[in-house]
Amino acid sequence: MLSVIIPTDGVEQTAVATLSALVPGAAAGVVTEVVLVDRSADSSVIERVADVAGCHFMKFEGSHAAALAAGAARARAPWLMFLPAGAVLDPGWIDETMQFVQSVGATGRPLAGIFRYARSPYATVSLRDRLRSIARAVAGPLGDQGLLIAREHYRQVGGYRPEHKRAETRLLRQLGRSSRTMLRSRIVMV
Repeated sequence: MLSVIIPTDGVEQTAVATLSALVPGAAAGVVTEVVLVDRSADSSVIERVADVAGCHFMKFEGSHAAALAAGAARARAPWLMFLPAGAVLDPGWIDETMQFVQSVGATGRPLAGIFRYARSPYATVSLRDRLRSIARAVAGPLGDQGLLIAREHYRQVGGYRPEHKRAETRLLRQLGRSSRTMLRSRIVMV
């Protein structure tokens, strides 16, 4: 039902944290495949993580947006979920994802879901974090909030464009407020 695409930069800890949050979804049959797209010079660590976790692995040289687009092209499920490495979803994400997919299927209206951003209670708050928080309030969701979208809808809006520097934010803006919704489940970055 759902392919999860996770771009990594060779950091094992963040990739493992995100994968561990997806295990209940795989057990419930929601997550059918995970694609780890690594852009680091030495991908052996992430390749080993993918092998142990039963994920697809892609070594990719290029921009972050190009890595996301390549992961989406490799994914096979009718629904795509893009998560940054280090993202951990609330435990209720499985039920909400199922309800969201069924709702979109029943209405036939193309709609993308974005997770609510929540800062880790253990993280030190920097000036950059405060500025990003203001940006979320003013401009809307940012690319680090994850994205749940039907493959067909992703294709219709043009997907991630490798030539854009902030392709995730551009895609969210291109979707517009009318074709995206904020999900109740939170995404916490570790």
